[in-house]
Amino acid sequence: MADGKALGKSSIGVDEARKLINAGMSLVGIEEVGLADALGRISASSANALLSSPPFDVSSMDGYAVRAADVSAAGTTLPLRGSSRAGVSEIPQLAAGSCMRIFTGAPVPTGADAIIIQENAESQGDAVRFTVAAVEGEYVRRLGLNFKSGQEILGVGRTISARNIGLLAAAGHTTIAVRKRPRIAVLSTGDELAGDPTAISQGRILDANRPGLTASIKALGGIPVDLGIAGDTDDAIISAVRELDADLLIVTGGASVGDHDRVRPALQSLGFTFDFYKVMMRPGKPLMFGELKGIPVLGMPGNPVSALLCSLLFVKPAIEVMTGRAGEGPIYDDARLAAPIARTGQREDYLRAIYTVDDSGLSVEVFDQQDSSMTALLAQSNCLVVRPVGAPAAAAGEMVKLIRFDTMANF
Repeated sequence: MADGKALGKSSIGVDEARKLINAGMSLVGIEEVGLADALGRISASSANALLSSPPFDVSSMDGYAVRAADVSAAGTTLPLRGSSRAGVSEIPQLAAGSCMRIFTGAPVPTGADAIIIQENAESQGDAVRFTVAAVEGEYVRRLGLNFKSGQEILGVGRTISARNIGLLAAAGHTTIAVRKRPRIAVLSTGDELAGDPTAISQGRILDANRPGLTASIKALGGIPVDLGIAGDTDDAIISAVRELDADLLIVTGGASVGDHDRVRPALQSLGFTFDFYKVMMRPGKPLMFGELKGIPVLGMPGNPVSALLCSLLFVKPAIEVMTGRAGEGPIYDDARLAAPIARTGQREDYLRAIYTVDDSGLSVEVFDQQDSSMTALLAQSNCLVVRPVGAPAAAAGEMVKLIRFDTMANF
């Protein structure tokens, strides 16, 4: 098979690459979890309220429960007959022509239809004089005001927040059906890589890709499966992925076509088929995607900045698709350039930068250096400035698009 055929599409755009990757993802399964473990999970089905809230009419203030018809004018005096407080075992009943002491959160007595707050009442022993007329429904939280039994309170494909969990608990739920966390295997390749500082020797560097990518996968809602480091031989790569059990495999390094780039031929020997190879972006050009025995495979560049940016642009939406969401691209903000930047070439640029907020909105300054090995600059950045293919040089004050890191948890 010729290389062009084996590699599928070549030098495609970022949006097309994302669509092809998303199309290669499959929905993960469903599991039931307790509310204590539901934070950040993705709902797999809608949830309806199992009861109404409040489950009965409730007083929103301290005061007196009355029938509005019995206090039609200021100055009315009614005999006091008992009280209602939160937690009573039985809702009391109010006799016509009387009033009842009531406290915030207490059930409104049967027969009562208004609350007169205590500031508008004068106690006179066994009677109460009211300085205002009653208004029907005033200070009464009606049954089902919050939500009614059977009402949908959580939709499908929602990221479950603390607010959702509080609502689910109030609606009678103790568990919720969620999508399983996708299992994403991560393999680093390269004879030059060491897994820990004690293994460093001349000509070797520490592997930053797996720690960064496994952290990113966790932040995005997946379960990272660490496959370690494979050397630049077909046997080493084949051995690392032969017993693969994952929803997605990410391989970093060795994805190009040099003499020592063995990922492509090693995977092909196992039946790997390609959808595309090379994306018109910087950093991140040597990106490949395909399938190995039913498992989607994403081959990323070896440079750690490139790998992390590819996780943001491609792994994030892929996880979203696997968990039942749309898998859309990043959200962009507009910002003014604080300093000029050069033109863009034949690739879409993702420039590390720092944005600030002032009275006129967002202002952003791009780092002068953009080498894809410089993780220190990525860690200092709080955004990426995105420049389309062939964009001309931009002067200070011009508007650009940026992706803010603070809109994504723990990136």
